[in-house]
Parts: sequence; C-alpha cells; structure tokens
Amino acid sequence: MYVIFLGAPGAGKGTQAAEVAKELKLAHIATGDMFRDAQKKGTTLGLKAKEYMEKGMLVPDEITVAMLLERIAAPDCRQGVIFDGFPRTVGQAEALDKAFSQQKKAIDKVVYIKVDEAELMKRLTGRWICRQCQTPFHEITSPPKIKGKCDKCGGELYQRDDDKPATIKQRLKVFFAQTAPLIDYYTRTGKLVEVNGVGEVDGVRKNILKALKKGTGRKQG
Repeated sequence: MYVIFLGAPGAGKGTQAAEVAKELKLAHIATGDMFRDAQKKGTTLGLKAKEYMEKGMLVPDEITVAMLLERIAAPDCRQGVIFDGFPRTVGQAEALDKAFSQQKKAIDKVVYIKVDEAELMKRLTGRWICRQCQTPFHEITSPPKIKGKCDKCGGELYQRDDDKPATIKQRLKVFFAQTAPLIDYYTRTGKLVEVNGVGEVDGVRKNILKALKKGTGRKQG
C-alpha cells in the first residue's frame, strides 16, 4: 500500500504520518530525512542532491523521484510506504506516477489533513523558545507558568522570525497556492481522502485509519 500525506504547516501531517505508518506497519518516508540519510551514506544520488542544496537550489524532481525509488526498494518498505513531504506540485505527482507505473506500482490513497487558515495561524504563531536552554513553549498547548519566562531555567522566551505572523502567513499562502492544484489532481484520480485535522490528535488519527481501511483492496478511479 502506497499512501501520500498532504497537509499545511501546522496541520500535524508529520506526526500523523509517523503514527499511522506504525499502526499499519508501513515505512514512513519523510523526504527531508531521506535526503539527509542519503547524504550521510554518500550515495551517488545523495551527493547529487547535496550539490543543489549547498547552492540553495531545489533538488530536481528526477533526482528526488530516483531517490524515492531507491528508498522503497529497501526491505522495510515491503508492506508499503507513507510519503510525507512529496509530492509538493502537480509536476512532481506526475513524475512519481510515471516512475511508479514503470515498476507496475501505483499510489493507493492520498490523505489531505484539512485545517483552516485561522486555526493554522493560531497553532503556528503561538510558539516561543527559551534563549538560554532552547526549551519550546506554546501559548495554547504548553504555556509557561510565567509569561515570557522559561519554566526550566528562568531564561527569556523569544519568538523566532519563522514563527512570526507575517512569515507564517506567507508560508501558508505558498502552501495553498502550490497544493490546490495537487488536491484537484488527486481528486480527479479518485484517490484523495479529506480528513478534518481539527480535534484531538488520537481522534484525527482514528479518522485517517478509517478512511484508509475503507478503500483498501478496492480499485479507485
């Protein structure tokens, strides 16, 4: 079973992908981790990817897809895979489909964890970090006992530029612009399942599992 997880920053995609993979005994492939691992091992593709990354350029789709194919040939991927972080564009989705069809494989399901922008802003802009010990806090989910002070060392809490509202707004804008066509693409193939990402983490996971099990073994499209 090959599944893709889609979700905006803050939607909980990485957490859910890892947990669902454990539950279904599938490999969890986060593309960022895959790049780092391939570079550490010094594989040919990993070194090629590194050249682009060091120049601050995006790794070309054909290299990323080739790395994914190399990765899914590993023994831990025998039962199937959850892809987390790829594809991000329709071009990448098409390249992945083409490479898969050459291997007589196909993506079975695409899970889109849907969370509205207001909720994502609330989740993402609430993070504060201690300047001294780097402990993270969150205004809503894990606030400090004293505002602006770290519970552990008493250090000053600050907000990284990445977590400031203007930056978050821009990141979400880019995500939705890139992902809307991807959602259309997978909706047309009958593979997309949309799951509400608001609520308890366990509840969201149960809904994802239900949606995946529902279509297992049935031909989509």
